[in-house]
Amino acid sequence: MEFNEYQKKANRTLLGNEQVLTNCALGLAGESGQVVNIVKNYTFRSQELNKDELKKEMGDVLWYLSQIAEWADIPFDDIAKVNIRSLEKRYPKYTGK
Repeated sequence: MEFNEYQKKANRTLLGNEQVLTNCALGLAGESGQVVNIVKNYTFRSQELNKDELKKEMGDVLWYLSQIAEWADIPFDDIAKVNIRSLEKRYPKYTGK
């Protein structure tokens, strides 16, 4: 699935018209905290990494990011492209795996 397609499909589930940006920013912080907690439990509490739970929480982070972009009228694909260009400038010699 392409990012812009995801952004539009995810927007169908956005409820409410008021304070959407604030709600999404706070939701992003909360869901990011859930991801951090899963990693913390794996790293410091020797818990098994629950990949299904990690995927769920990362999906929630993605949803909030997509809706902030939607609110700002920024195509999600543009965000990904700008980020890749930034990474290429920051790490010009890195070729990956």
